[in-house]
Amino acid sequence: MIFLKLRWPLFFILLGFTTASFAQSLILPGEEVLFSFETQNGKRLTLNKSKADNNIVYRFGTKDKVEFEFPGKSKNSRKDFKYSFYMRGGGVQNEGMDLNYVYFSNNGFKYVIYDTYEAVGRKQEIGVKIINLKTQKKTDIRGNLKTRKGSLIDFRFNKFLEIGDELFE
Repeated sequence: MIFLKLRWPLFFILLGFTTASFAQSLILPGEEVLFSFETQNGKRLTLNKSKADNNIVYRFGTKDKVEFEFPGKSKNSRKDFKYSFYMRGGGVQNEGMDLNYVYFSNNGFKYVIYDTYEAVGRKQEIGVKIINLKTQKKTDIRGNLKTRKGSLIDFRFNKFLEIGDELFE
């Protein structure tokens, strides 16, 4: 009898935890990760695609809290994002590089997710730059390469996002 009395409150407590964890998750059920990494200060960036309607969403935060999401619940959100790239082959002799960016603007800021490689020094970097469009001040949040999942290079070939012509330093 005591078990029956305790079972219902326990059910609602567990339901509350489950709902809260889905509400704060960086990857929701029905989404697939296109690109993600952990930042050097332990936060996580994800670029996800809905399996149902191919919408795309950017989320930034911790495993417990989404600190920023774009574009929210927008329909046809793919139009809010652009992909650009620059590639120069030839290795070290030609200072070869492969620069890849996915970017969007929101409330006076441009968010630039980057995935770059430079042959000189075999330098590879991932991260997100946030540019204040009024002052041009840039904040660079660097990612940890060991935590990277996916590649921005895939957008070059899959025609999932509109290809833009902006390059970022």
